[in-house]
Amino acid sequence: MSVLKTGLKSLLITAVAVSCAISTVHAEPSLALKARKAAATLAWAGENGRLRQLMQAFPKGGDLHSHLTGAVYAESFIEWAAEDGLCADMAVPALKFKAEATCADSGWITAAEAQADDNKRRALINALSTRSYVPTLNWSGHNDFFDTFANMATSPTRFGDSLAEVALRAGRQNILYLELMETLVLPELFPLVGGVKLSGDVAADYKLLMEGKFGAALPTLLATIKGRLKTGLAKKDKLLGCDTNAKAVGCDVEIRLLHQVIRSLEPANVFAQIILGWHAMAAEDMLVGLNLVAPEDGHVALRDYTQHMQMIDYLYKTLGEQNVTLHAGELTLGLVRPKQLRFHMWQALELGHAKRLGHAIDVVYEHEAEKLIKKLLDDDIMIEINLTSNDVILGVSGNDHPLVLYRDMEVPYAISTDDEGVSRIDLTHEYMRLHKDFNAPYFELRHSSRNSLTYSFLPGTSLWKSADCVAQLKKPGSENEKCAAFLKGSKKAQLQWELEMRLWDFEKSARIPARKKTSFN
Repeated sequence: MSVLKTGLKSLLITAVAVSCAISTVHAEPSLALKARKAAATLAWAGENGRLRQLMQAFPKGGDLHSHLTGAVYAESFIEWAAEDGLCADMAVPALKFKAEATCADSGWITAAEAQADDNKRRALINALSTRSYVPTLNWSGHNDFFDTFANMATSPTRFGDSLAEVALRAGRQNILYLELMETLVLPELFPLVGGVKLSGDVAADYKLLMEGKFGAALPTLLATIKGRLKTGLAKKDKLLGCDTNAKAVGCDVEIRLLHQVIRSLEPANVFAQIILGWHAMAAEDMLVGLNLVAPEDGHVALRDYTQHMQMIDYLYKTLGEQNVTLHAGELTLGLVRPKQLRFHMWQALELGHAKRLGHAIDVVYEHEAEKLIKKLLDDDIMIEINLTSNDVILGVSGNDHPLVLYRDMEVPYAISTDDEGVSRIDLTHEYMRLHKDFNAPYFELRHSSRNSLTYSFLPGTSLWKSADCVAQLKKPGSENEKCAAFLKGSKKAQLQWELEMRLWDFEKSARIPARKKTSFN
């Protein structure tokens, strides 16, 4: 008998033996038994080429760290540009809006022409993503990743198309919830704050902006945000067919947005963006939180980091609390000077009032790192982990990734994608990477999935705060009026309950298949 056949037979015997041993422990609840069988199936799938299928079907609560623009695949941008009459500057390469009457007058070709030429299309796909990235002198994964965004161009009318693309992808992966970062208003701010110089006194600067053109235009800007959300969501539903079939793939994916602030601009513009976001979150239920984006190691982002945190702190204390999650510590030694690794996470928590942190890679370099980790635990701060993004942009992976530390110290975390279109991945890929690169067992994958809803900014109290619902989960099928009443009052708990139902079905059906024969004779 071949070594491969012997190994396969041994694996199956072991799995069956584990299953039988578990079934003889009569005191163990049947739900735990199902979960253990699912765990055995996961191990088998990883060894027998079935991991992708199994993990795609695995119920995933949500993706809490996803930039909508970066989540769209390059091919979609090219298709939309071709349909909308945009241009392609193949010297970059990049998609462009017309600078003159025609693309030719602008010195470019049409996006449709670029799409029709395989070589040009391939070049555009590579320029709009990290596909085919190869590190060379003065060209890193960091550069390749962030430069993609300058190469993108899409009509504002494609907001709904973008939502439809990510919702459809999520629906096919058994994802319940997306919390997407998006900047809904930005060009409108430039003429309103251009030339405005801030003093550094946050209270005085807030007054200056609110008493100027920006403050006068605030109601119009808020109406614009509401209108774009309404139009985009309606188009998403139409493209997916939700208006005629509520059960169409992607239609049951719950979506909320995070107000995305571009922090690489001058202080007046950044503060205006944050103020707009604070008012928008108060006025629009679809906007559930705020985040600052753009490379954390950029000149302005480094120069103004503390000032940005002070802006958030002022609004948090004067206009009322809002949900904040921040890119903090997306830095490594060598990318920046050591002194810039010592305080970003600290300030994001103490001044930025972040309830979650994205990336948090520089934790071991931060001032009093052990004390910082204790604060993460004491304040129940969740870390948004983006494995492929951290690998490509920062060169951090495997045992060098602080996820090893966070897991050891039991700091809550959830797996997310960051920019799945640019990185050419999806959330299933990231769960597979967690399992393979960190030997994460099934129960930890399930824990991450649950965390992604528990720490989401969905309104309502967590399911796990209801003793009645927790009791009912231990006895599927039982009636519990108190739990039903609790669920009606919490959108978050409703999605958490749905996740538990999907996990129950998944664990019930996940099994190592019977093997009557193999290809090894």
